[in-house]
Amino acid sequence: MDKKYRLTVNNSIKTEIDPALSQKLSLTPDKKNHFHLLHDCKAFHAEVLKRDFLKKEYDILLNGNTYKVKIETPLDLVIEKMGFSHGSSKKINFITAPMPGIIIDMKVKAGDEVEEGDTLFILEAMKMENAITSPKKASIKVIEAVKGDTVEKGKLIIELN
Repeated sequence: MDKKYRLTVNNSIKTEIDPALSQKLSLTPDKKNHFHLLHDCKAFHAEVLKRDFLKKEYDILLNGNTYKVKIETPLDLVIEKMGFSHGSSKKINFITAPMPGIIIDMKVKAGDEVEEGDTLFILEAMKMENAITSPKKASIKVIEAVKGDTVEKGKLIIELN
């Protein structure tokens, strides 16, 4: 597997970074979210303004300029080469039970607006609680189950707009 990471800066500049580059950098934390960076005898001051670890997106202030950086790992690149897309889940409008279980908590109601990643309901299966999240920003159109319902795998639970 290719070990390079792809960085997308400001949604336009794409570059690949070899992890060996970190061996050539001198990166020293100054204080929380502030770093001093030395590369090829040039000094840089960096501050992480915003981070979304799950989406691998960061807003970085570097020497007075703000950059939006998205990191794609080697696994992300392999998935892309295989023809799969992270965006494919964005078209999902029907949330079904991924396994048989019991709805132990419904976090939304019809008409609610949700963001991608918001918890919709909690499904208990095999003595484990599973938080089922929204695949996209949407509104809740219909809820077909309530707290306490026993559901089979594939049963429609929520329809999104």
